[in-house]
Amino acid sequence: MNQLQSMRVFVKVADLGSFVRAAGALDLSTAVVTRHVADLEGRLGTRLLNRTTRRLSLTESGRTYLERVRHILDDLEGVEQMVVARNHEPVGTLRIVAPVVFGLHSLAPVVQSYAERYPDVVPDVTLADRQADLVEEGFDVGIMVARQMRSASIVTRRLTTGYMTVCASPAYLERHGTPTHPEHLRVHPCLSRPAEQGGDERVFTGPDGEVRVRTTNAIAANNTEMLRQFALLGMGVAILPSYLIGRDLESGRLVPLLGDYRLPNVEITIAYPSRRHLPAKVRTFIDHLVEHFRHADEYGRDPRSAAPPRGVADAVADTVAALPAYADGARPVSASAGEAARPLRKAPRPRMAAASPV
Repeated sequence: MNQLQSMRVFVKVADLGSFVRAAGALDLSTAVVTRHVADLEGRLGTRLLNRTTRRLSLTESGRTYLERVRHILDDLEGVEQMVVARNHEPVGTLRIVAPVVFGLHSLAPVVQSYAERYPDVVPDVTLADRQADLVEEGFDVGIMVARQMRSASIVTRRLTTGYMTVCASPAYLERHGTPTHPEHLRVHPCLSRPAEQGGDERVFTGPDGEVRVRTTNAIAANNTEMLRQFALLGMGVAILPSYLIGRDLESGRLVPLLGDYRLPNVEITIAYPSRRHLPAKVRTFIDHLVEHFRHADEYGRDPRSAAPPRGVADAVADTVAALPAYADGARPVSASAGEAARPLRKAPRPRMAAASPV
């Protein structure tokens, strides 16, 4: 028989001094109650109760056993109540894993507002550019960029979309010209992650259909924040996600290019172990994440389709007007995305690599 249930039955018999009354209180038959007590005595090899036709009394072993069992059952009840409370009230440590750059640029304000709203939850954030095993590593929530989690025990939910944008600094465009067609990227130094080195093919969709371009990478970094820094310094053309460069585009520090062309979007998803018995801290954090990104304008639209903020269009126009003549005597490339492509002056390509972790 179930030992824990037998212990509960024994305590009830001892408290009420009767098998019959205990059976009524527990909604069991008297025979079942008797078997539970007999099973305990058989397991312990000692008598716990003295039985007469008129009354029950505890043996010395029974009194010792009753005292200890009470503590065990009280502790167990306390643990159960604590677990139930944690499952219904947001409390405890919330372990989160997210990609490094997304975490630094987009996750911090969400965690801050969540912690203010639920002060009994302690966020524990791990940033890592790898496929984390949520169950094995004990994470409550994972955020993934452009990854698919295939596991029966893991639930995924779309969070937001990252729009990939071709961009460069005004200073770079002033020196090397403004590409208006994906083919122009062949003669510009491109900034990329190491996995994209060696001429990975980029697939653009535009007014003339699908355009495939194999870019030549001049600078590599294993972290997109480093690529952003290179782009801000005018070291080449970069293809970066909207969640990383949204403010740079708004301020004019970076200029969006190839406005008539689109690259595949990057889906950002939430992952968490199982829907069953989801703790309140996990459920409320997921809801908070979804709500935050639903109302964040910079994540809710494609920044390439919006009109440039005041100052950016003027900066681009000034950049184009100031472009020097090309070596072959051709006119500089117009900033108009709809204008036919003109010859580009091939920009010098710095040769360096930055592949160490940040």
